[in-house]
Amino acid sequence: QVQLVESGGGLVQAGGSLRLSCAASGHIFYDMGWYRQAPGKQRDLVATITRGGRTNYADSVKGRFTISRDNAKDTVYLQMNFLKPEDTAVYYCNAVYYSIQRYDAWGQGTQVTVSS
Repeated sequence: QVQLVESGGGLVQAGGSLRLSCAASGHIFYDMGWYRQAPGKQRDLVATITRGGRTNYADSVKGRFTISRDNAKDTVYLQMNFLKPEDTAVYYCNAVYYSIQRYDAWGQGTQVTVSS
């Protein structure tokens, strides 16, 4: 059974930092990443990382957020620095796996709130 368990969200003041973690289990995962959804808005990509370590970031977080992963632990991290109020959202972990076809697994979401 594929499962993604997120941790690390919370409340922080603008300019502060948070680190999100997502532990995946139940399959071999290829691309992993983080998405976020603010109230009343669509879910948007934050950052992704391939199994080989190639990364991709949304323009809004470049230079502030860093995605990394530990393949041995099937865990992906998101280090968020210089947080802004507009970063406030529910952050979702995503992991891609293949079983004949491609599947996307999602975590339950973790709230990040940045106060001004």
